[in-house]
Amino acid sequence: MNKSISIAAVVPAAGVGARMGLNHPKQYLKINGKTILEHTLEKLASVAQIERTYVAISPDDAYYCELVIDHLDVLRVDGGKERANSVLNALRAMAANPPSWVLVHDAARPLVDPKDIERLIAQCVSNNEGGILASKVKDTIKRGGQYSEETVPRDALWQALTPQLFMFEELLYALETALQRGVPITDEASAMELQGKPVRLVPSRSDNIKITTPEDHALACFLMSQQQKSS
Repeated sequence: MNKSISIAAVVPAAGVGARMGLNHPKQYLKINGKTILEHTLEKLASVAQIERTYVAISPDDAYYCELVIDHLDVLRVDGGKERANSVLNALRAMAANPPSWVLVHDAARPLVDPKDIERLIAQCVSNNEGGILASKVKDTIKRGGQYSEETVPRDALWQALTPQLFMFEELLYALETALQRGVPITDEASAMELQGKPVRLVPSRSDNIKITTPEDHALACFLMSQQQKSS
């Protein structure tokens, strides 16, 4: 990779994790003795191309200060009401000395494989276009309400994962524009798509799951144990 290329990571972590039914944000649940957020930050820190990570935390978060992350190059910024607001706050925090690229990763995806991140970076930078980790849809997909109305062809369907990697200036403009227009933004790729920008799909391991429910947490504990054994 070109040495003039710089990459910063953003981890939006201001959510409350309501579907977990907890009295604290889900990123502070533990897996094998460490919080989900600690695992996630350590995975990003293991990728040499990432120079610094910004974590967007709720201003009234009382748990972040207890994390053992002093050995990592991590900066805290205030999170926003929605994911897009949190990411935008982080982008503005780095605007005085902006990186070439910004890699956004879910706080609740601690199982991401660093090799997948490296492949995402390599493909996006070499082609000079943004991209996301994604997984081909495996199951049969139905469209409907209470009853199935249609079976949706899955050949061209992908599950969007993270990290998602885009050029700093383009992502900043896309998010600001979408928020000004009141357009719902579910991920960074959706903001870039509104601008007509290409979003490369880079295949990822299917165990790069997002921990959203108690069942996800139980599965993540098992998968993390398997990852640690194999390494």
